Amino acid sequence: MAALGWLTPRRRSATARSVLAGEAAAEAARKSAHNTPDTAAEEGPEPASPGRAGPTEPVEPTEPPEAAAPAEPAEPEFPVVGDEKAAAFFDLDNTVMQGAALFHFGRGLYKRHFFRKRELVRFAWQQAWFRLAGVEDPEHMQDARDSALSIVKGHRVSELMSIGEEIYDEYMAERIWPGTRALAQAHLDAGQKVWLVTAAPVETATIIARRLGLTGALGTVAESIGGVYTGKLVGEPLHGPAKAEAVRALAAAENLDLDRCAAYSDSANDIPMLSIVGHPYAINPDAHLRKHARERGWRLRDYRTGRKAARVGIPAAAGVGALAGGAAAAVALHRRRR
Repeated sequence: MAALGWLTPRRRSATARSVLAGEAAAEAARKSAHNTPDTAAEEGPEPASPGRAGPTEPVEPTEPPEAAAPAEPAEPEFPVVGDEKAAAFFDLDNTVMQGAALFHFGRGLYKRHFFRKRELVRFAWQQAWFRLAGVEDPEHMQDARDSALSIVKGHRVSELMSIGEEIYDEYMAERIWPGTRALAQAHLDAGQKVWLVTAAPVETATIIARRLGLTGALGTVAESIGGVYTGKLVGEPLHGPAKAEAVRALAAAENLDLDRCAAYSDSANDIPMLSIVGHPYAINPDAHLRKHARERGWRLRDYRTGRKAARVGIPAAAGVGALAGGAAAAVALHRRRR
């Protein structure tokens, strides 16, 4: 089994770069949330699908207890209405939306001739490696970051934001999980703030959050000067421990009590984020997170149908061919490096 060790996600603790990434994400999230027009108030969020359960299962009506029988204590209401110290944090890929936001965004940019087919294939298999293996090899991660950043370098932030709106309508809007959307709406209805937390670019994440009527988004922050991308990141991608640092930073800025907050994710990579809140939920969980959640008594929700290859987190749009190709490329690269 030792030969399969490279397939196992590696735990890593927060570094100075992940702390920087988290703080930058929190600052960007608060700025965008405070400066963006409240479209949710103007248009209202997209309605959740009827019949979906919220964070707690609906209580069936019961007959009034007999006079001699003592009434059982009611289960505490969750989310708690009007609790200003509570908020909810939702991972994006395969939790709120089927597939990876960055993959769909890349498809949209390719359609608009931002890069060539060769670069699209390279980008796709890099994402397949990362999602399948969970290996955070520094050299490989740097290569993946450089590929993505080179695409937007020299472009204006406003240009990418405008294109992002179009890409959301083209590829993302129909991929929102209705069940997870209903969970988010339950927190909003309780008067709580709801934030996306994702490794996707903060601009893309902010568009998705706004279109869903959420409060805002924590995402990877790319450096820009004068409104133009430089091709560098602030810190590192908002992944793993960096997500937890972003949530901590935002909670401190927003005066939230993390013990009263909730977090939702599909991936074992987000265990650091799930572990710092009082109400962690595993949504469409991968095998590692499912096992971890069961051992700790965390609540689970699965909105997928049947047993799919999507359990390992490969974007559905990539298809079986991309999965096989990405896995083969990952194995080949691993063997060369050994």
